[in-house]
Amino acid sequence: MAGNRYGMTTGAVARRLGVSPTTVRSWEQRYGLRPAVRERGRHRRWTAEDFSMLEELCRLTASGVSPAEAARTVLASRDTATGGASRPARLSDPPPGSESAAVPEGARHPGSRDDLTRDTVRAECRGLARAAVRLDGPAMDDLLERAVREHGLVVAWEEVVAPALHAVGKKWESTQERYVEVEHLLSWHVSTALRRRIVAGSATRSAAPPVVLACTPTENHTLPLEALAAGLAERALPVLVLGGAVPAEALDATVRRCGPAVVALWAQTRATADRPLAAHVAGTAFGPRGARTAPVVLLAGPGWAGGPGEAGMLRPSGLGEALDVVSRRYERLRLEVSDATREPFRK
Repeated sequence: MAGNRYGMTTGAVARRLGVSPTTVRSWEQRYGLRPAVRERGRHRRWTAEDFSMLEELCRLTASGVSPAEAARTVLASRDTATGGASRPARLSDPPPGSESAAVPEGARHPGSRDDLTRDTVRAECRGLARAAVRLDGPAMDDLLERAVREHGLVVAWEEVVAPALHAVGKKWESTQERYVEVEHLLSWHVSTALRRRIVAGSATRSAAPPVVLACTPTENHTLPLEALAAGLAERALPVLVLGGAVPAEALDATVRRCGPAVVALWAQTRATADRPLAAHVAGTAFGPRGARTAPVVLLAGPGWAGGPGEAGMLRPSGLGEALDVVSRRYERLRLEVSDATREPFRK
């Protein structure tokens, strides 16, 4: 860009920012974010300084700042640098309920406020969703890492990541399957962030029986299982992740081969919840004769809601409770092993 004395076109700026040209033009109309200098008789040309201003707008909105406030901030910074000479004659605020700067046209339910701006959703959630809509991978990576570091995995998942995924999914459904690339990209970056934590926490081998994590045979939503795996790895508990749509025969073989302490079965909907399979796993005994045991089965996910409780099965209400249930199970196993080790020395 420095080699072009006329600067960049609006289309080129949009491509580099990962937004549409219409979005860039809307920033000018709503917030006064226009090139500092516009030659008479020429189309808009954006200099390196102008482009940096728009990059800062994207960075601020990705961190949860409202588009209008982000625009005021970057314009104030430009005013300070130029002595106010480049300030537009009028900076009008967008009308109430209008589209936010970082979310392109068509990504909302017609006639309603965007779900991403609800007071109950953290600013990081809004920023993450906006970065996803812009297809801004580095911003998503930064926001995900910061959310986990500052809030912990459970809060980051339940109050930032899961609501953002839900909101992006609703946008996809409400726009006749437009923006499917946004949902796929966000899911990929979330999965990458979670797997980094799984790998980091699984560096030390354990002699304890593993926790087997699997989706039911007709279920393909794996991100919640990856979040559970990341939390277990943080607690130094051994994990075996089978992933999505695990055939019943494969799950049965895994349980018999590795003798897990816990098996978590994820079902997103009632249609994918397989109660006979869960009962079969809970009743699968293994170990030496006279000391046989069976795994505790966690019925994880909303698909299991409303069903009857059965022996050997637990249904945690969320990620935090699931982690606590598994941790208590391993603490009991540790105590049992400790007692068995001391038994020969008792009078």
